[in-house]
Amino acid sequence: MLPRFKAAAIHAAPVFLDAAATTDKAVSLIHEAARAGAGLVAFPETFIPAFPVWAALSAPIDNHDLFALMVEQSVLVDGPEIGRIRQAAQKAGIVVSLGLSERSPVSVGCLWNANLIIGADGTILNHHRKLMPTYYEKLIWAPGDGAGLKVVETGIGRIGQLICGENTNPLARYALMAQGEQFHISSWPPVWPTRRPKGGGNYDNLAANRLRASAHCFEAKVFGLVTAGMLDGKAYDFLAARDPGAADVLDATPRAASFFVDPTGAQIGEALQDEGILYAEIDLDACIEPKQFHDVVGYYNRFDVFDLGVNRQRLVPARFRDGPELAAASEPPAPPANGA
Repeated sequence: MLPRFKAAAIHAAPVFLDAAATTDKAVSLIHEAARAGAGLVAFPETFIPAFPVWAALSAPIDNHDLFALMVEQSVLVDGPEIGRIRQAAQKAGIVVSLGLSERSPVSVGCLWNANLIIGADGTILNHHRKLMPTYYEKLIWAPGDGAGLKVVETGIGRIGQLICGENTNPLARYALMAQGEQFHISSWPPVWPTRRPKGGGNYDNLAANRLRASAHCFEAKVFGLVTAGMLDGKAYDFLAARDPGAADVLDATPRAASFFVDPTGAQIGEALQDEGILYAEIDLDACIEPKQFHDVVGYYNRFDVFDLGVNRQRLVPARFRDGPELAAASEPPAPPANGA
């Protein structure tokens, strides 16, 4: 009844803060996944050009140069890097979900944590900006908007995507459920430090990601793909050289993993923490039976009691109203005709 396909979760490190080289790597991984028979491939949070973990490691007054470099290496949605990804998706005939740090076309210093879903024909099906940067991410990215809270129709099913902590937001998740989501992609950073190791109590990103992915898949009765980044040796050495305390923090912070979840909330197969591509066979018919138990966008709800509104307008800094009507109104009135 419903599509079957092979999905690919990328568990890989970018070429740290190098958008062009990371784009090359992404194109290569897209083709590798397609050769393996995947109909969909998903990349981690802000794979291009990197996740700014330095914002957790040292004070903002010490990181101005890294913010400037992050801005320089972030990309425009209509820029050449995304153009290459779209061409690769089209050539490979594969749906691509890509995390990126997006530059604003009207500000030299405004960035968004964004995700694109690109169709197998190379068209951009959805452009989502993370609704709210989490914790120290606010030092890097501006809040997004609801324009990307969309489920897209593809030949392999109805696909939704949320970035990192958005998967903790029940209203954002419900907005996707209410659009008939069948396959949910969540993207994550490689590490997410919150405390220095000697104090204990560091945030367990691995456990939290498992919990959130399983909760959404169980509630929505959908398949889930969790794709997380990696912190490779080059990035680790770079960060440790800048701050003597960074190595201890990074060493004591749990590394994220990539994995798949079925519509009951159970993990499919093993998780991946070494660099590579993880695959799973997806049969969307498995979403049907669990809906008999709890269909929160169907019979298992009270729409007369609960009422959710979602603003999906793209936010812009200003709205300009130009045109012949305004131009005509600014001209002096014509002189009266003779005899008037």
